[in-house]
Amino acid sequence: MLRRAGVDEGRLFILGSDGTYDPHLNRFLRDLENWGVRSENSRIAYSTDVMLYCRFLQESRNGKSIWDTDGADLRAYKAVRLNGNGPDKVSVATWNRSVAALDKWVQWSLYEELLPAEPFRYIDKTVVSPQGPKRVRVNADAESEVPRQPIRFLSHEDFMLWRDVGLRGLLPDGSPDPAWRGRNGERNALFADLLICTGMRLGEATSLLTPELPPVTGRRVLGDITVSAAVAKRNRARTVYVRPRVARDLHHYVSIERDELVQRRHVEGVYEACTDRLPVRRANRHALAVESVTSWSYSRIGTADRARLLQVDGQGRASGPLWLWLGENGLPLRGSTWQSVFRRANERCAALGLDFDVHPHTLRHSFAVHMLGLLLRQTVRALGMREDRRFTHAEVKRLLIGNPLRRIQLLLGHRHEATVYTYLDVLDEAQEIVLAALDDWDEQAAAFEQVRPETEEYQ
Repeated sequence: MLRRAGVDEGRLFILGSDGTYDPHLNRFLRDLENWGVRSENSRIAYSTDVMLYCRFLQESRNGKSIWDTDGADLRAYKAVRLNGNGPDKVSVATWNRSVAALDKWVQWSLYEELLPAEPFRYIDKTVVSPQGPKRVRVNADAESEVPRQPIRFLSHEDFMLWRDVGLRGLLPDGSPDPAWRGRNGERNALFADLLICTGMRLGEATSLLTPELPPVTGRRVLGDITVSAAVAKRNRARTVYVRPRVARDLHHYVSIERDELVQRRHVEGVYEACTDRLPVRRANRHALAVESVTSWSYSRIGTADRARLLQVDGQGRASGPLWLWLGENGLPLRGSTWQSVFRRANERCAALGLDFDVHPHTLRHSFAVHMLGLLLRQTVRALGMREDRRFTHAEVKRLLIGNPLRRIQLLLGHRHEATVYTYLDVLDEAQEIVLAALDDWDEQAAAFEQVRPETEEYQ
């Protein structure tokens, strides 16, 4: 029945308290990606938020349907969810995400002509944006002030310890753990390496395809990784750069561990049994060819379709997925699975006396903090050049566009430069990262102090 309703493998759906299936509500969940909710984690969160609101209406508002809800229901939900007491109370950020999920449902339902009018009250507010004051329309029950949470990041040493103990199964002293039974430690550690060396979001790294990896020749990486607009937040494509060692390890994973897994599952007929597949005839680093489309650019292939891509031979027989990260069944690993991998790594570390609470986004923050520190050091060196040096046009251009915050903004794919200002606050507290960047200034100041008395004697 679910298959006939369009609920394919791995698709989220909501059932009523009596087991009924609302086709319109679940069609909204299926359409989330087309309505700008690109991340799988965000789709899970939005679906959960809508489900919890439906449950509240059922249990606390006399069995009301979401299609009959109004502003009074939302205010009652807010009183319980945000302002109540007990373990079910949520933060302001979580509440606002719930409101955003319901607002998305309202927009979709109005577009589909399933609601006669907006069920909630909206108001116009003036907010301060990076471009200055701006008038926006917001849900009246959304909270305007969200306390900024401190950035959590790992030092390089702590990341290596967490990765090796939590993901690779070593003991804290670096020796093998005889009790370790994990089978995918190297794959999981490589995924963490990719996140921390590129700053990619979980959904972006999860949905990578094997042809998108940059080629490696010897110690050189020939190219970079383009984060496709179809999988990036707010459709903002960008370029990220991979360290040579990580790039080599990625190709090693593809050619050995992953290839061996794919071959085993191919012999077992796993891929021929996939009914919802998109057969790929040819693929290069920028586009692929499927049976129904001559050329399909990666920039237009969303996460759901990426998971359906299967390489086929000349006879149309499937030989394996293009999705980079595969599970034991030879099929694509989803973002929720990686969340579980990180959670188990934290639990393993805790069992060995190591206090870590690492999530995929923690590694993105760690990349931002460390990269900003390195870029600041480069800028300091550039500013410390001799004043009498003549610069070429290209050098002047590099200095003018060498703003470290702008570079971090581009690498992380943020919409506004002001978004990355928060990492400066972290640097205030992690001075060991920037002390090295100030060494050049200290050396020059000391040299200046030695020269200045001699100069003053001749004045």
